[in-house]
Amino acid sequence: MSQTFESIMRGLTEVEAYLKGNTSGAITHHIEVPTPDVRAIRASTGLSQADFARSIGVSKGTLVNWEQARRRPEGPARVLLALIAKDPTIVQRMLA
Repeated sequence: MSQTFESIMRGLTEVEAYLKGNTSGAITHHIEVPTPDVRAIRASTGLSQADFARSIGVSKGTLVNWEQARRRPEGPARVLLALIAKDPTIVQRMLA
């Protein structure tokens, strides 16, 4: 068998063991994403609520709920907001 096949099979065997609860030797990475201050992050971009919401692919209503702490961004939105907090122009640069 090829080295590639053996490597894939070894990886699949490790995944199967991990899913069965055998985590010894498993390398896992946990990344803590801070709770974003959505209003401050948007302000750092200089965009209006409507423009900022459009730029990150959410409705203005969702953004308003986040800013007023009625709801919290989760998952990919939270990660995207963390990226924007570190680099306010990242969305415009990457999607321009």
